[in-house]
Amino acid sequence: MNSCADTPIGSDHRSRDCRDEFSGGALPTRRSAAHTQGLLASSTSSRESRHLPGAQAHSGKFVMKKSRRVLCCFCVLAAGVLLLNSGSKDVTVSNVKADVLSEDGNRQWFKGNLHTHSLWSDGDDYLEMIALWYRDRDYDFLCFTDHNVLAQSKNRWVDIAKKPTGKDALRKLKERFPEGWIDERLVDGRTEVRLKTFSEVNAKVGQPGKFLLIQGEEVTDRFGKYPVHLCAANVKDLIPPMGGESVSETIQKNVDALISQRERTGQAMMIHLNHPNFGYAVTAEDLMRIRGEKFYEVYNGHPGVNNSGNEEHASTERMWDIILTKRLAELELPVMYGLATDDGHNYHAIPSRKSEPGRGWVMVLAEALDPESMIPAMERGDFYSTSGVTLTKVESSSKGLSVEVKAEAGVDYRIEFIGTESGYDKASEPVLGKNGKEVRATRRYSTDIGKVLATHDGPSASYSFTGKEIYVRARITSSRKHSNPSEIDDFEQAWVQPAIGPATVQAVN
Repeated sequence: MNSCADTPIGSDHRSRDCRDEFSGGALPTRRSAAHTQGLLASSTSSRESRHLPGAQAHSGKFVMKKSRRVLCCFCVLAAGVLLLNSGSKDVTVSNVKADVLSEDGNRQWFKGNLHTHSLWSDGDDYLEMIALWYRDRDYDFLCFTDHNVLAQSKNRWVDIAKKPTGKDALRKLKERFPEGWIDERLVDGRTEVRLKTFSEVNAKVGQPGKFLLIQGEEVTDRFGKYPVHLCAANVKDLIPPMGGESVSETIQKNVDALISQRERTGQAMMIHLNHPNFGYAVTAEDLMRIRGEKFYEVYNGHPGVNNSGNEEHASTERMWDIILTKRLAELELPVMYGLATDDGHNYHAIPSRKSEPGRGWVMVLAEALDPESMIPAMERGDFYSTSGVTLTKVESSSKGLSVEVKAEAGVDYRIEFIGTESGYDKASEPVLGKNGKEVRATRRYSTDIGKVLATHDGPSASYSFTGKEIYVRARITSSRKHSNPSEIDDFEQAWVQPAIGPATVQAVN
C-alpha cells in the first residue's frame, strides 16, 4: 500500500493555470465557474478560499466589489468557543459553554504538529533529528505518526544506502550527536544504523514543560483502491488497520479501536482522519456520520494530497462546511474540528516540492504542556489551525464570534465569517464525469452551505448572530504568500473552529 510519500508529486497535485497574484499588497480574487453561475457547487476549493472572494486590488488596499456588500460586524459581548459535550448527540443550551481563547494566568498557547514521519516508516530522517528540527523552531510539541508502527523495538536497523539521502542524514546525525549515541554496524559491507526508540529519543531530546514528544501512529488502512489513513496520538499500543466493507466503515472501525484502547487504559488519546483528498478516497458523506471522531485535516502540507480538490472533487474546506451543516442540522451529531498538519516526510534540501515540515500546525490553549491537558482542550475546541497566521484571541458566545490577529508590519489580513443558516437548500446532486457516469466524490450541494456571511479587512473583527446561523467559523488570510507552500501560490491562513449558532440551539429546544 502506497503512502503519501510514495505518490509521485505530479500525479495527484494539479497545477492551477488561473491564479491571481497580489498587486500592491491587495488580496487576490478568484471564483469557480460554478459559483459564478450560481450553480450547485460541490466545492469552493481551498485554493479559492486562499484567494479571497469578492475583493479586488485598488491602490494597495482591500476594496470590495460593488456587486458584493460588505456586511458590517458588531462587537461580540460574552466570549468563548461554543462547545459540544463529547458524548452528546444533540446541541442544547445546557451543553454550550462560553469561553475566551487567549492567554491568561492559567492557560497559554502551545504550537504543535500532529502528523510526522521518520525512518521508522517512509520518512527520510531519524526521530531525534526530526524532534530537534521542530524544537529548534519553537514548536512546543510534536507527535510521531509513522505508518502502522510504534517506535518501540530496540532491534530496528536501517541500511543507509537504501535512502537517497541516507549518507547525508547519517552525517548530520553524527554532527549533532558526536559521541556515544549512534549504534552502527556493517552487514555484507553495508552500513546500518539502529533506529532509536521513542522512549530513548524522548529521554534525550524531550524537555518536560518545554518540549513535548508524543507517541503516535498513522493507522494506514484502505478499502479497495481507496487509502484510509488516521493519525492516533498518545497511543499506548499499536492499532492494526481494522478494515471494513466501505470507506465509512473502515474509518469507523479504526476510530472505535482507538476509543476502545482509551477506555481500557484510561490514557488521554485522540484520533483524526488524514488528508481526505489523498487518492480522493474520502467524501463528506463518508465522514459526516462517523461517531467518536472529532477531528480531520482541513489542511495538510503534503503537495500530493489535493487540498483544493478539482473539477469533480470538493476541496477539504468545502467538505468541512458540508460535514458541519449535516452533523449539526440533520444528523444530531457533534461538531467536527478542522486541523492543520504538515505531514512531514522529507527533511533535507528544504524548501522543495516534497512533503516537508513546517507548513501547517495547530495552536492549542491549555493549562499545561502534557497530553492530559492538551487533548481535552482540543476536544473542547480550544485551538485554532494555521499555516502561518498567528491569533491572540478568539471569543464566542450565544451573541457571536470575534477574532484578533497578531498583526505583523507590512502584512494585511482579511477575516471571513463562514457558516450555514437555517432554511438552507438541502438538495444535492451526484457528480457526473465526462462520460456521464457518476463519480465517487462528495455530492454537489447548494452554495447556501458554508457561505461567507461577513468579511472584514484588518487584524480584528466580530460577527453578531442574527438568529439564523447553524454555525459560524472564521478564516483569516494574510497578504503574505506561504514561504514553502503545499500548493503553489498559497497564502498564509488560519482557521478558527466553528461556533454553534442560535439556529442549532433553537432546533432542539
